[in-house]
Amino acid sequence: MGRLVHFEIHVDDMERAKKFYGEVFGWTFEDWSDYAGMPYFGAVTGDANELGINGALVQRKGASPEPGQAMNGYACTMGVEDYDSTEEKIVSLGGKVALPKYALPGMAWQGYYMDTEGNLFGIHQPDKNAK
Repeated sequence: MGRLVHFEIHVDDMERAKKFYGEVFGWTFEDWSDYAGMPYFGAVTGDANELGINGALVQRKGASPEPGQAMNGYACTMGVEDYDSTEEKIVSLGGKVALPKYALPGMAWQGYYMDTEGNLFGIHQPDKNAK
């Protein structure tokens, strides 16, 4: 099977993106630029014993996505413990609501956001009482 093992988020401003993802989700970053031959920071997204994957921030080589543009890629969704406080952090750090919080009945709360670099991502809080 082709299991997802790594992700990359293309960014315009590396320090701004590291601050955004670090403060919203608690990610830490390792400089892999020498290995990659370009600005490239490995994103450690959680404990290695927990379900999930790590990824990286990579310097964008073209134009940023235009607001309202159709999705051209994958939207990654991060699991969170508290949807509302995570949304507050996202917005306070320069992110924008793309699709407001909605219920996946009997399963979770879900929503989508634009990061400081114009990229779309989701957040997901499991809640069997969501409706």
